Amino acid sequence: MTLTVRVITPDKVVWDEEVQELILPSTTGQLGILSNHAPLLTALEIGVMRVRPGKDWKNIAVMGGFAEVENNEVKVLVNGAELGTEINAESARQAYTEAQGALEEANRGEDKPNQLKASNNYKKARARLQAAGGAV
Repeated sequence: MTLTVRVITPDKVVWDEEVQELILPSTTGQLGILSNHAPLLTALEIGVMRVRPGKDWKNIAVMGGFAEVENNEVKVLVNGAELGTEINAESARQAYTEAQGALEEANRGEDKPNQLKASNNYKKARARLQAAGGAV
């Protein structure tokens, strides 16, 4: 049996295929989904969603949102998403390094909104780098 997985952002459908299994970056940790999974609604963290349509795993960077699992269908509604194969690994590495430096700088200060923004940017850059196959 397979699962139908749809990853939807506000402006496009990033993934709409059947898979054998997937791993979601839920706010409570990594969540594995196989066919005939119990109905579920979960919040998603900024991170890497992994899908296995065949023998090989594919990475999708997701920028937070929700996932609903019901009747072997998984709907993933996220603020943004990118297939790992479409991310330039070198650009992602550079963006990660810059975001890491900005986060360290923000954490030296007392400006909480700036710290939150820097932390969010760091999580996004890390997710993109991991999805592209880079080690963090």
